[in-house]
Amino acid sequence: MKQTTEQLFAINFAGEPAHYAFAPGRIEFIGNHTDYNGGLVMGAAVTEGITVAVSLRDDDRIQIVSDAGDLVEIRLGNYTPLEGSNSWTNYPIGVTKVMTDAGMQTPTGYNMAVTSTLPAGAGMSSSAAFELATARALAALYGFETDTAGFARIGRKAENEFVGMPCGILDQGVSAFGKADHLVKINCATETFAVEPMPSGAHFWIFNSNKKHALVDSAYADRFRECHEALAQLQLKHPDAKTLSCICPEQLEAVKDELDPLLYRRAAHIVGENARVREVETALAENDLRAVGEVLNTSHESSRVNFENSIEELDTLVDLLKLQANVFGARLTGGGFGGAVMALTDSEFGQVHADVIAAAFEAKHNLKPSIFHTRAGDGAQLLS
Repeated sequence: MKQTTEQLFAINFAGEPAHYAFAPGRIEFIGNHTDYNGGLVMGAAVTEGITVAVSLRDDDRIQIVSDAGDLVEIRLGNYTPLEGSNSWTNYPIGVTKVMTDAGMQTPTGYNMAVTSTLPAGAGMSSSAAFELATARALAALYGFETDTAGFARIGRKAENEFVGMPCGILDQGVSAFGKADHLVKINCATETFAVEPMPSGAHFWIFNSNKKHALVDSAYADRFRECHEALAQLQLKHPDAKTLSCICPEQLEAVKDELDPLLYRRAAHIVGENARVREVETALAENDLRAVGEVLNTSHESSRVNFENSIEELDTLVDLLKLQANVFGARLTGGGFGGAVMALTDSEFGQVHADVIAAAFEAKHNLKPSIFHTRAGDGAQLLS
């Protein structure tokens, strides 16, 4: 039986935790790879996530233990990214460094115990949840103050500059601003956040292909670079465009023949995704989940053809889900190159339907997918 955060803390540390904090994982609902391109994105915080317990120490050490890793100790202020089996601690240590650089006083170190209820490998951004839970807990522990957007930016800065992942604000923003039964909409150019209500009867099902892409980090970095190369070419005609998201579909089509074909496809995905976020917003306002589902399907097709961050296994899951009458739409969720598909379903879609899809998928790919049913939950919070 899995240990609770309280139990894990008690086994490894003396005394009681001073604070507990929780932050949720997230589903990228629509707006794939738009975040670091200054675009629009919608995501949902889920009810599952990461919980941390912290206490002050009386020396200059930081000790961190998780339910999936050994206890790791570093010296306060010795903030260098770790490699290998202890690299999971780069998320909380990165947050500690960012908060210290922002003025948080840390006269002594801390103990931290970490537990997760997120499914592994499902593209639900456990890293952002870890960062946000850490930031909330350390702010309480050391008396550091900021607002919700500030916590999101701390997490993103830690991931960009310490962990070394060039992500945008999506993951941390959704984890920070989540609200039960709502989607979080982010304008990544202005880093402004809003919540949009989901119609009643909408359910999220996550199908993790369990197919790992060996080069996921390098593939993500390649797309990041290609988007910026596409922007550089487009800026020759549109010098005022600061990001790909400043380009409208008509402007892109007007210079299609002048662009490198690969860079055109990358730009077409980003420009199209921004339009699709707006379409989803309109459809949600009209409680039209069928229309929302059609946009999700179109988004996945663009990932498959234009951005090439889907793989055969994800395409199979989407195709199988689209055959189900109770499924409004489906698309890969997260960075892609493996991982999971999200299905938006009605309340009649259940485990029996999910098992049919899993069986068909396993018969084709000789892989058993992991299935996860969730709903939109609240964002990062201090529990005590």
